[in-house]
Amino acid sequence: MDVFMLGIAIAIFIFLIWIFNCIYVLKEWERGVVLRLGRMMPTAKGPGLCLVFYPIDKLTRVSLRIETLDVPPQDVITRDNVSAKVNAVCYFRVVDSNLAISQIQNYLYATSQLAQTNLRSVVGQFELDDVLSEREKVNAKLQTILDQDTEPWGIKVTKVEVKQVDIPENMQRAIARQAEAERERRAKVINADGELQASAKLAEAAEALQRQPVSVQLRYLQTLTEIGSEKNTTVIFPVPMDLISQWLPKPSGTGK
Repeated sequence: MDVFMLGIAIAIFIFLIWIFNCIYVLKEWERGVVLRLGRMMPTAKGPGLCLVFYPIDKLTRVSLRIETLDVPPQDVITRDNVSAKVNAVCYFRVVDSNLAISQIQNYLYATSQLAQTNLRSVVGQFELDDVLSEREKVNAKLQTILDQDTEPWGIKVTKVEVKQVDIPENMQRAIARQAEAERERRAKVINADGELQASAKLAEAAEALQRQPVSVQLRYLQTLTEIGSEKNTTVIFPVPMDLISQWLPKPSGTGK
């Protein structure tokens, strides 16, 4: 009788262990890829309580949440032959758990290596100024290439961002000199535009004074008022140009 009870206890213990290995609880963001005698089931299980027939079935958990992949700094030579170190960050998620398990051995490692290779390749197609000023264009091209390469693995690349671009110190000084020269050029252009606008306004003022000679006297009186308000003893008397022009030598002409 004792042996019979002992056998029942052992059987119950083995059954509990078997039930424990057959029950899986998958979280909301997890899916279970089931292999039955080595053959993959067409539909992944989850989320919630999942039952498999151990040891015939084997379940592998796959997370569907977005993964953050830090791409280490890569030595890159841009299209204008400037050496730089570029690092980036890649965001991706699994959209098909069956493909992520069956088509690639380790999709995290494979995506990391693919991101490093494409980072060197894509950045090398741009000039340094484009990499620094048009990062959105570089990021979009990186995302498109990575998304196309990882699509057969059941992975969707949602975003790729170039984080930092480190360039040699001598190149930094050259860029600083270039920026300084650009600012000086803009300052000269703005100054020239101001002179051009001022000359146009002076020409309009001269035409207005020529049409109304009395306005010259009014301007003279206004100037005297401004000088007197500053307690200045200097007095300016305007001399008509017609009087001075009589003693000026006349230009020699070719005709009689």
